[in-house]
Amino acid sequence: KFLFLLTFCSFSLPTFFLQIIPHITNHTVVSEFVFLGLSNSWYIQLFLFVFSSIFYVASMLGNSLIILTVTSDPHLHSPMYFLLANLSFIDLGVSSVTSPKMIFDIFKKHKVISFSGCITQMFFIHLIGGVEMVLLIAMAFDRYVAICKPLHYLTIMSPRMCAMFLGAAWTIGFIHSVVQLAFVVNLPFCGPNELDSFYCDLPRFIKLACTDTYRLEFMVTANSGFISLGSFCILFISYIFILVTVQKHSSGSSSKALSTLSAHITVVILFFGPLIFVYTWPHPTSHLDKFLAIFDAVLTPFMNPVIYTFRNKEMKVAMKRLCLQIGNFRKIS
Repeated sequence: KFLFLLTFCSFSLPTFFLQIIPHITNHTVVSEFVFLGLSNSWYIQLFLFVFSSIFYVASMLGNSLIILTVTSDPHLHSPMYFLLANLSFIDLGVSSVTSPKMIFDIFKKHKVISFSGCITQMFFIHLIGGVEMVLLIAMAFDRYVAICKPLHYLTIMSPRMCAMFLGAAWTIGFIHSVVQLAFVVNLPFCGPNELDSFYCDLPRFIKLACTDTYRLEFMVTANSGFISLGSFCILFISYIFILVTVQKHSSGSSSKALSTLSAHITVVILFFGPLIFVYTWPHPTSHLDKFLAIFDAVLTPFMNPVIYTFRNKEMKVAMKRLCLQIGNFRKIS
């Protein structure tokens, strides 16, 4: 039911936003933007095509497998795996927002995207980014309660609390995305229309406007950059506090908790590292930004299922059971 609700939200919210785009495009001369891409070298393009295609397919399969495993296995119907399944659902979106078009455009000489397509892409990027940010905070809170207050875990992390976390994640992500776009969609664009990237994002999009955008650039930095940095600091401090608590115990359960925490911390660093650099670094460089963008769009959604699968025995056992069930079903049919 929750996954159905997420699917409905992912389609209904952008549909509402797209209804206002025809009115937006009447205020600008530019009707499309041209991506300069990643490289002009054919060999590098071939490498990027193979690299991105493999990891895109792997991330889609890996995250889909996690969702299927969590929803089908009764042993995994707990708050931690509920949040993990939703994180995998969001990672499916992360993979699909920019990667397919990037792969499709790699060998094209004229890489274009319409004005409305650019706005839509930015909407999804910041919607999904905001949702994932809140989910990672929720997962940190879940681990805090499980380790520091184990006797009250099921009471605090009730289904209602999980639903509240999920609703808050989508609400905050939607508000975060719409607030930023509301300030930039009416900017005048009279040329040039070239974006030195392979996807649309606010910093480069704003710089193409035919007006003074200093305040808007500061707003983007404050909204995306400082929020990312602040959330990362909160998570970092929280995990340090949890690790100190774990170290006070020497039982086998504490080593299991330490293994789970290390996986969570790795995912947090992979997610927030590129975001903080892109939105807060005062002297951005095109090549480094592109590398971080590829890392964030292609590798991070792939690494999340790998980290949570190989560092979690329950997930590995559940996936084996699922594979056996599928195999037996095929034999019967």
